[in-house]
Amino acid sequence: MAMIEVDSLNLSFGTGAAVNQVLHDVNLQVEQGQSFGLVGESGSGKTTVLRCLAGQYHHWSGHLKVAGQGVQRKLDAEHYRTVQMVFQDPYASLHPRHTVDTALKEPLSVHRIGERNERVSEVLGQVGLNDSFRYRYPHQLSGGQRQRVAIARALILQPKVLLLDEPTSALDVSVQAEILNLLADLRRQRGLTYLMVTHDLGVVAHLCDRLAVMQQGRVVETLDSDQLLGNQVHHDYSRLLIQASRDLDARPTG
Repeated sequence: MAMIEVDSLNLSFGTGAAVNQVLHDVNLQVEQGQSFGLVGESGSGKTTVLRCLAGQYHHWSGHLKVAGQGVQRKLDAEHYRTVQMVFQDPYASLHPRHTVDTALKEPLSVHRIGERNERVSEVLGQVGLNDSFRYRYPHQLSGGQRQRVAIARALILQPKVLLLDEPTSALDVSVQAEILNLLADLRRQRGLTYLMVTHDLGVVAHLCDRLAVMQQGRVVETLDSDQLLGNQVHHDYSRLLIQASRDLDARPTG
C-alpha cells in the first residue's frame, strides 16, 4: 500500500514576468512502513515537496495523497493526526518560553485528546528522555535533547507519517548518529512511514530504503539505497552528488 503519493506536483512563486516555478511535475510514491529520502543540493525543491504535504503551501497543482486520502488545499484536523513534520532546527521549532510539558501538551489540547500527563510521560520515554525533562525550557536542553523533544511532539498525536526536514543537520556529528538510530527504532516499533529531506548521502544510506534525486525542482532519478551504495546510478547529477559526498568524506580531520 502506498502511504504517500505525489503525482504531477507543480508549484510556482510570483506572477507574470516574475513567476518562478520551483517544482516541475514531481512524482513520488512511498510505501507503508518505508523510509524514503529526497536528496539534492540546496534549492533543488526537496523541502518544498514536504511543505506541500504538510499544508504550509496551498497554491500547488497536481495530486497528493496520504494514507489513501487526497490532500486538500485546506487541511482538516485528521490530516495533522496522520502527518507530522520534524524540522531542521529544533531550537527554532520549540517556543523559547514554553516548557517541554507545555510544548507536548499543546497538540493534545488542540485535538481535544485526554490523559495528557500520561501521554507526555510515555512519549518522552519513547524518545529516550525521562520526566525530569518535562519542566525544562529549550535553552536548558542540548541540541540532541531538543531534537528528541521535537520528535516527541510530532509523535504525540500518533501519526502514521513523519516528514523529516534535515533532522540531524543542525546537530553535532557525535549526536547525529544517536538521533538517526532513534528514528530507525521508532519506525520499526511504530510502523511509521518516513519522507526525509537531506543533502547527506550517508544519512540516506543509514536510514532510507529508497530515494529520489532532485535537481532544479525535478526528480531526475529514483533508486534503492543499495543502488546508491553500489554506485549503480544512471543520471549524471546523481554521480556528481556521490562524488561530492566522497570528496567530503575524504577530507583530512584534525
